[in-house]
Amino acid sequence: MMDVVVIGGGPAGLSAALSLEGIGLKVTVIDPAPMTALQEPSFDGREIALTHHSVSLMKSMGIWDRIPQDEISSLREARVENGEENNPLIFDTQGKGEEALGYLVPNHLIRKATFEEVQSREGITVLSNTRCNKLNCFVDYARVEYSNADQDDAVFSTKLAVVSDGRFSKIRDSLEIGYLLHDFHRHMMVCRMKHELRHHQVALQWFDKGQTVALLPLNNNVTSVVLSLPPDEMNRVRSLGAEQFNLEIMKRIHGRLGKMELVSTRHVYPLKTVFANRFETRHAALVGDTAIGMHPITAHGYNFALIAQEILADEVLAGLKRGEEIGTSKQLRHFEKRLRIKTMPMFTLTNIIATLYTREEKGLWKLRRLGIKTANLLKPVKNKVVDTLIDKTTILPSPKSILSKRF
Repeated sequence: MMDVVVIGGGPAGLSAALSLEGIGLKVTVIDPAPMTALQEPSFDGREIALTHHSVSLMKSMGIWDRIPQDEISSLREARVENGEENNPLIFDTQGKGEEALGYLVPNHLIRKATFEEVQSREGITVLSNTRCNKLNCFVDYARVEYSNADQDDAVFSTKLAVVSDGRFSKIRDSLEIGYLLHDFHRHMMVCRMKHELRHHQVALQWFDKGQTVALLPLNNNVTSVVLSLPPDEMNRVRSLGAEQFNLEIMKRIHGRLGKMELVSTRHVYPLKTVFANRFETRHAALVGDTAIGMHPITAHGYNFALIAQEILADEVLAGLKRGEEIGTSKQLRHFEKRLRIKTMPMFTLTNIIATLYTREEKGLWKLRRLGIKTANLLKPVKNKVVDTLIDKTTILPSPKSILSKRF
């Protein structure tokens, strides 16, 4: 009987493996990707906005120091704008004793750093080229049916299965766990562009007519451009040559950054959000996008993934200290409740904002203007948002401070 099997070797699943190994458990990770793809993930265009809490967690888990420092970009201020109106909603750290609101790190480098740390841990085994075909959950254990090049229809029995196989998880579906799906009927393009004018480490979320643009400030006068459009319009933009694309983006953002030049590949993703109806069942827990697939306008999905695995490890550790087995219903119910309280308000608010500020009906423009104006006046709310972003408090002790003996 295994302690933990993690289904999915993305950053959420690997982070869960690290935290659970850190409390003294033996963890096996299975993923259908080849080992080379796990060790050297390709650039996918996505930049992840990390809160101070996430950075603290990544440091304690051994991930942060594996990321090249020149790839970590500080975010000093965030602005939200509506159309051509000159009344932005601004978030900054003035008077908070922090220089950075958060940090931007390429997704593929988070994946790489996390996998490197996983490979350094004696208590974690990674099985690449291995697909989970079925997960059965019983009163006392979970049964993982898997296959790879060496074996067909092999089986693991485990005390806890951690499901992290993506936003449209087949394993979640097989467990008959439903989910709330919101399709925004838009596609998002992400790429890096070098530019003439300085961005001053200010991020912009701009809800314009017919498009949504996010500009995420990176080091060396480079910006991650995030453009959301209806699918037909996106197909036209993505097919443009590099020079035409440069001109297109400069026009779309009204020359805010001066002359611009594409310096990376372009990547397009559909805009759909997911929130699972449950985050647990018998001896199984959902983390990452399998539990909560956030709207990319927040760049906040990985922060929720880290929160989920932190709470899960904390509840399992508390159970072990009480003399329980791994993955009891009590541990998982507590995990479910805490994660829902932490994430549901932000998920709901984000979806409301994204819907309101991307629809084009005339009447909604008045609401959009009123929304930003009102938010600017609610200073306690703005302060609460900033305080959340810069809070460094974690709930798990360092793995080094936890005895490796079983409780």
